[in-house]
Amino acid sequence: MKTINRLLTAGLVTACMCTGVMATPSTQIWIPSTDVQGFGVIHLGWDSYIKTEALNGAYEGTVTNGGITVGVLPFKKIGLEIGVDYRDISANHQYPVYLNAKLGVPEDAFFKYMPAIAVGSFDLGMHYGVGATNYNVTYGLIAKNIWKLGRISAGYYKGNDQLLVNASDSGKKDAGGVLLSWDRTMTEISDKIWLAVDYQGAKNSYGALSFGASYAVTPDASFIIGYDIWNDDKSFKPTATVQVDINLPAVQDWFKKAAPK
Repeated sequence: MKTINRLLTAGLVTACMCTGVMATPSTQIWIPSTDVQGFGVIHLGWDSYIKTEALNGAYEGTVTNGGITVGVLPFKKIGLEIGVDYRDISANHQYPVYLNAKLGVPEDAFFKYMPAIAVGSFDLGMHYGVGATNYNVTYGLIAKNIWKLGRISAGYYKGNDQLLVNASDSGKKDAGGVLLSWDRTMTEISDKIWLAVDYQGAKNSYGALSFGASYAVTPDASFIIGYDIWNDDKSFKPTATVQVDINLPAVQDWFKKAAPK
């Protein structure tokens, strides 16, 4: 998932490998989705990850990540979003800025039954050398809504093999893996409720099984409550996550005059 990041010019890097929190393009609970912000839409996100178990008798610090993502292509059949994030781990503000980008095509864009397709990059850090943040993860995904079962997504990612390692196996390189997810709006209960389960392969600091639910307070504001179980459970303990998402009106609409009544 990462040669395309040159093409997309963007990304966002995990602030600290020991906590395993990623920069945020449009996502499911943890992994990226094929969704792309519409042209001019500014998305504000605030994510927190709280350890629920101690590691070697101590709890790792809470991670918070605030980000802005904006859609930059004025087309219906292809979209591009770019974003920037600021991440804090226990009040440690070293090298906190990360970038991300995603190019996507929605379902049925060019022919019937066509899946959604997305390629992108995240966790493109701004620091190299000691304490590097250039995880440089590139990914590709396809997704399809299947009747009333929900949307199934599948793909693959690859990152910087100097940083994406298996900490429980003497730092062995483990820089890529599968991306899988299921998500569905629970219209039988309320069209404001959304559920998702996703999986990121490998035993690096990204690999995890995550699940959660979202509630839309308004059409443009929602929150997610979820849980992450890391594949390398010897090095990374589970986290509870709370995420807040807000979409602002598209920039091009800010200057439109209201229609006369």
